[in-house]
Amino acid sequence: MLNQLKQKVLKEIKGAGDIKILEGIHKSYLGRQGELTKILRSLKDLSEKEKKEKGKEANKLKQEIEKAVKAKSRKFSAKGGPDAPLERASGGQDKDWIDVTAPGVLPAQGHLHPISLVQQKIEEIFQSMGFSVVEGPEVETEHYNFDALNIPKDHPARDLWDTFWLKNIGLLLRTHTSPMQARYMEKHQPPLRIIVPGRCFRHEATDATHETTFHQAEGLMVGEDVSMANFKGVIKGFLKRFFGPEVKIRLRPGYFPFTEPSFEVDIKRQDKNWLEIMGAGMVHPNVFKAVGYQPGKWQGFAFGMGLDRLAMLKYKIDDIRLFYSGDLRFLRQF
Repeated sequence: MLNQLKQKVLKEIKGAGDIKILEGIHKSYLGRQGELTKILRSLKDLSEKEKKEKGKEANKLKQEIEKAVKAKSRKFSAKGGPDAPLERASGGQDKDWIDVTAPGVLPAQGHLHPISLVQQKIEEIFQSMGFSVVEGPEVETEHYNFDALNIPKDHPARDLWDTFWLKNIGLLLRTHTSPMQARYMEKHQPPLRIIVPGRCFRHEATDATHETTFHQAEGLMVGEDVSMANFKGVIKGFLKRFFGPEVKIRLRPGYFPFTEPSFEVDIKRQDKNWLEIMGAGMVHPNVFKAVGYQPGKWQGFAFGMGLDRLAMLKYKIDDIRLFYSGDLRFLRQF
């Protein structure tokens, strides 16, 4: 019986004229209601000896049919007929055919921008030291960007911030993240510790180290007995975790209207030269007065650093404009 079935099905496969006929033959013998499928299901009613013998023959026939169908399918594919389901010999592929056995193609995964990586690292380090991360508006008022920070309208220090003014509405694009010092202190009582990462804007010439859009991280710590020693301990701890334990730092005098005394923080580069990476100082009494704090009772330090510069140092990038170029060859390195 199985021999007759074998001769019959192989003859039909050989004579199949197209893929649809071949699929019909496959279904009629090996489908759920196919002839060979029914024979395989009937084996359960036979004795153990017959079941073993006929089962072996039936499974062998099943394998031969599948092999013959696959071989015939490849012939249709090689011919490149309109109904060929397999890849054609010419290298093309039928648009309606899907090879479910082929390995999947993973979609390209996105990743964080180097500035975002640096910001995350900074936030992680300062949060471990008890600082909260807060955000502020990128469109600011003149009061918070300048007046509340001890930079009145006629103060020559305003020339240091090349400001983008928004026409006819009395607002500006913030030139630094320091306005959040005043905004936060107005609504919160000391003691407090915050950092304020964010984007800033200045109307200046663009070159390898300057951009009109850049990122800063502002820091503020206020308490009854906060001193420069506290600042040095915090910043030294931050820089050692960010750049490595071998980093060397120094403080030197500087000037900022909203801190007194003010100083610059430098780190020693691998070429043995010193590089300024942030400005800092003790919060000016006039800033405390502007937000309603009693200067004699509270004191604290503030600092500001450029995320772009930190990223350039950490990843050895020599041109700040690469961060904003959108060049995937650059961004895929991170």
